[in-house]
Amino acid sequence: MARYTGAVCRLCRREGMKLYLKGDRCYSDKCAFAVKQYAPGQHGTSRKKVSEYGSQLREKQKVKRIYGIQEKQFRIYYEKASRQKGVTGENLLALLERRLDNVVYRLGMASSRVDARQLVRHGHFTVDGKKVNIPSFLVKEGQVITVKEASRKSPKFEAIAAAIAHRNAPSWLELDKENIVGRVVSAPQRADIDLPINEQLIIELYSR
Repeated sequence: MARYTGAVCRLCRREGMKLYLKGDRCYSDKCAFAVKQYAPGQHGTSRKKVSEYGSQLREKQKVKRIYGIQEKQFRIYYEKASRQKGVTGENLLALLERRLDNVVYRLGMASSRVDARQLVRHGHFTVDGKKVNIPSFLVKEGQVITVKEASRKSPKFEAIAAAIAHRNAPSWLELDKENIVGRVVSAPQRADIDLPINEQLIIELYSR
């Protein structure tokens, strides 16, 4: 699947908010958005009136960039969410939250979703004891996410083990900080997703 390979800090500036795509750098003085809080490009500092469609499109682009997925896959998530019972927008966010790369990030086992995606692809995690190297794998209630035994001794995961003591998992996840083991306690609810997202704008966009 195609991936954006440009400077990710430009994406934060384009969306007008920190998307935390570079992990610890986003919290430092080196964060590009902290220095240049305007859109990239020649006309980035000029103010433009945004149409209703433009607002809806920007919201969709923002969510795609937060979770690191492309248009075709995002559309599949939307169609799946629309077929489920309940509110489509909340269903959509719940599906995105259940992605394995996002769960790894939420548990503090990676510094960013980009980092989590790479670690998953390299086969460092197991789900219920079975290796899973597909970032889009949707975890289910009761499943256990563990770092492979062979990976635990690497410098990367030794650093994660030291940092994870200061991380708190969302209420729908359970984290054993000592053993670096996570468990899905329940399905994510809208109140558990602490991101500045207006999912209704996305639903309106796809309903056109």
